[in-house]
Amino acid sequence: MPAHGLAEAVSLAVALPGLEVVGEGVVRLPRAHPGLLFGTGKIDELKTVFAAEEVELVLIDGPVTPVQQRNLEKAWGVKLLDRTGLILEIFSDRARTREGVLQVEMAALSYQRTRLVRAWTHLERQRGGLGFVGGPGETQIEADRRAIDDAIGRIKKQLSKGGKTRALHRAARAKVPYPVVAVVGYTNAGKSSIFNRLTGAEVMAKDMLFATLDPTMRAVQLPDGPEVILSDTVGFISDLPTELVAAFRATLEEVLDADLILHVRDISHPESREQAEDVTEILTSLGVAEAAPMIEVWNKIDLVEGEARAALQTQADRQDHVFTCSVLTGEGMGPLLEAVAQTLEAPRFEETLTLGFADGKKRAWLYEQDVVEHEAQIETGQTVSVRWTQLQKDRFVRL
Repeated sequence: MPAHGLAEAVSLAVALPGLEVVGEGVVRLPRAHPGLLFGTGKIDELKTVFAAEEVELVLIDGPVTPVQQRNLEKAWGVKLLDRTGLILEIFSDRARTREGVLQVEMAALSYQRTRLVRAWTHLERQRGGLGFVGGPGETQIEADRRAIDDAIGRIKKQLSKGGKTRALHRAARAKVPYPVVAVVGYTNAGKSSIFNRLTGAEVMAKDMLFATLDPTMRAVQLPDGPEVILSDTVGFISDLPTELVAAFRATLEEVLDADLILHVRDISHPESREQAEDVTEILTSLGVAEAAPMIEVWNKIDLVEGEARAALQTQADRQDHVFTCSVLTGEGMGPLLEAVAQTLEAPRFEETLTLGFADGKKRAWLYEQDVVEHEAQIETGQTVSVRWTQLQKDRFVRL
């Protein structure tokens, strides 16, 4: 619904520091005008409103072409940002680690590359001749694009080093006898709040979109359960621009190697179901197997009242891997943690492995996990009888 989309757009605006929202509204577009997006009557109407409110920045929750942006800024006398530009500004403000900053920079350069026409229109008018040789404007744009492409290339090299470092960290964690639990969900669903409640870590957990950008990891001892590594990830959002999905894929790589995924939903949100579908779609695009163990956490149940709350509770009770809770009040956290522990301590089964002499690290890992039942020497190495869980087997395969 437009009203819910508008509410999310306002939340995006509020997430940008130093910004005061003085007005909001839905403009229905039967069709988008190529040069101005809106009709001339609507543009004049909005210009009067902006002048009266002394507006300096206008945010449009959707795609705006470079030509439309230039023409609207000229018509209204304000700075204009579309959805992608706004999210980039928020990401730029939130990124804390070196890798996060690099990812924001690369996404911004990709976005900027498509909008060079705005900066050089005055030179494009100087283009002359028969078209065999470009004028100064065309040359300048091409030079700028080359410079941006070179900068993106340099950032990709630096990010690939970061990816290798993360791969080494993941390999090191694979040797540690702790399962990895990744916390995912739509932005502002309460992921960081759950993370903070379990770990005591002060991850930025505020009622605003994209409060967390860089993945944060902590070791946690579950009550009456195993010790786990908990990973908090960037929040998902609908219609995330393509440049950003590609640039921030690395922050979600932890999900690919998780032994268990906690999908946190703001169950009080009117579009909670649609948000969950967006999360599932992005997880699928990242290559997370549909069969990966997942628990749905219906957070903020305290904000739902009466019959609606009773209906949600009944619905959750009928599903094995769905739990209602409120991180704020602590309601429902006990059963959730028990379910996490039970999922990670799944039934064990026996299996016989054949290891070569070069598989010393794998053999050592099996002993660290305390799953070895019997071992015998053979000509090519050892046969090892193990008793383990499916999660341990999956982690062993990734070694």
